[in-house]
Amino acid sequence: MIRTDYQENLAKYVPGADQNKLNAIIKFCGIALKGADSQFVSMTDPAEVKRVVDGFATKKLGLAPSVSEPAMKKVHEIMKAEHSKLRTTVYYLLAQETGTLVKI
Repeated sequence: MIRTDYQENLAKYVPGADQNKLNAIIKFCGIALKGADSQFVSMTDPAEVKRVVDGFATKKLGLAPSVSEPAMKKVHEIMKAEHSKLRTTVYYLLAQETGTLVKI
């Protein structure tokens, strides 16, 4: 099943989130959101976390791993109650935690 309730999921963590920023994240993710598995981030898989750090955090947000890795841990803590962590929400929270929403 492919999820498309990105705004609803994000609103659990960021009420009144910027829809334009979320739309930019959705566009950045592109085809990754088409797959049933790839629309989620496995925060317990070090390789998956590294892909987020090397991809979105470095390429889109311009963050060094020394900044994005601790922020990913914080995002994991924020979302710990949610078994399946939607990629768009993880990316938005990562940008918010690092003060880089303006770069989206």
